Amino acid sequence: MPSIPVPLLTIGLLLASNVFMTFAWYGHLKYKSAPLLTVILVSWGIAFFEYVLQVPANRVGHGHFSAAELKTIQEVITLAVFAAFSVLYLKEPLAWNHLVGFALIAAGAFFIFQKWG
Repeated sequence: MPSIPVPLLTIGLLLASNVFMTFAWYGHLKYKSAPLLTVILVSWGIAFFEYVLQVPANRVGHGHFSAAELKTIQEVITLAVFAAFSVLYLKEPLAWNHLVGFALIAAGAFFIFQKWG
């Protein structure tokens, strides 16, 4: 069976972990009548799966990517997942200023991956 290239495996694990993280952090916003302790415990349960994917992603990816690059990849994925989640799950549109802000963060990520100096 062919092995998955490190960059693809790392990004795939980070993407999956961020889906869990986004639901853990923001999914409860649709259930404001639920008791706070309940949503905290459910969020912890969901976050467990985020860690199950996040930790191996960083372990596998470190060496191919620097720690700063791993964090940058994670943040860009987080924004992309959150944007989709916000629109599709929470039904909250993204305004132009959100998109500009996200684009500026992506521009910052570009500089992290440059090999200058």
